Amino acid sequence: MPDALLVLANGTSYAGRSVGAEGHADGEVVFNTSMTGYQEMLTDPSYAGQLLVLTYPLIGNYGIDPAVEESEAIQTRGLIVREAASFGSHIRSQGDLAPFLRRRGVVAIDEVDTRAITRSIRRHGVMLGTITTNETAAQALLRLRALPPYDDTDWVETVTTPRAYAWAGNPAEPRFQVALLDGGVKRNIMRTLAARGAAITVYPADSSAATLLQSRPDGVVLSPGPGDPRLLDTMVTEASALIGKAPLLGICLGHQVIARALGAGTFKLPFGHRGGNHPVKYLPTGRVTVTAQNHGYAVDPDGLPAVATVNRINLNDNTVEGLSHATEPVVTIQYHSEASPGPLDNTGIFDEFVEAMVTFGGRSP
Repeated sequence: MPDALLVLANGTSYAGRSVGAEGHADGEVVFNTSMTGYQEMLTDPSYAGQLLVLTYPLIGNYGIDPAVEESEAIQTRGLIVREAASFGSHIRSQGDLAPFLRRRGVVAIDEVDTRAITRSIRRHGVMLGTITTNETAAQALLRLRALPPYDDTDWVETVTTPRAYAWAGNPAEPRFQVALLDGGVKRNIMRTLAARGAAITVYPADSSAATLLQSRPDGVVLSPGPGDPRLLDTMVTEASALIGKAPLLGICLGHQVIARALGAGTFKLPFGHRGGNHPVKYLPTGRVTVTAQNHGYAVDPDGLPAVATVNRINLNDNTVEGLSHATEPVVTIQYHSEASPGPLDNTGIFDEFVEAMVTFGGRSP
């Protein structure tokens, strides 16, 4: 047998080299076109239940830096790259990619044609796959085809915090108190809010609106996260109860949850938007910015009431990238304005949220 195999649910297999832990890892195979940020992607909770293909051909060239991790665990089920660098070179590097993956128990493969894998996903759509170091392709395919579909699992409950906590990086003298509903939050969202004077309390995804509002926060953030938003009826119900009670900012999955709370639907994209170069147009001004994205589902605006407006669209496929509300301080974005390592064209959305908290706080009782 080869050192490692990638087997897709359509029967295609790719022989390569194991650069991580031994064993097998199963998940929905998705690709990301970013040139940098592999460690941030590996630790992004939105990748829960997925095998990540990185299209940039050399991964690991600047090593490993614990300071950039977006959560406390590796969230991807496995990693697929063309070439894993044998060593990294950067002033902040504290190790190399392959030993890092082995220490963290991540199954990974390189020396495969990531261009061919990406073309297959673009042509046929995302599908289940497995990386294995101890099976034949036939054995892996038989096991793979017995797995439940990715969309049938509530992945949010696998990544959300089990209990509320105060973010460790809160400012000593905060200007604002923010309640954050954790559907799979990235640390850089908290860092970005804290830099603007916000003290953040993070709550489990199944928290009620009453729980989020009991400490009288100045604003509420609904975080990104993994999986199908159609499985999140409880979050949708509680998001509906939050509208008008405090300024809301919904990011990625949070955007989809608020959209559903307003009456919109959602649907699965053929192969998702994952990368650092997606152009988004802000309709009120016509301004176009480059965004980082990581999502497999999109909002269907049919069903939105007259008070809700699509104010941002993706110029690649015209999908919804943001919503606004005519009478309440509700802002949602499908992309990641807090993206690390970038681009950083859209960090102003956090300033807009801060302005909404200031304005809402000045409302007459």
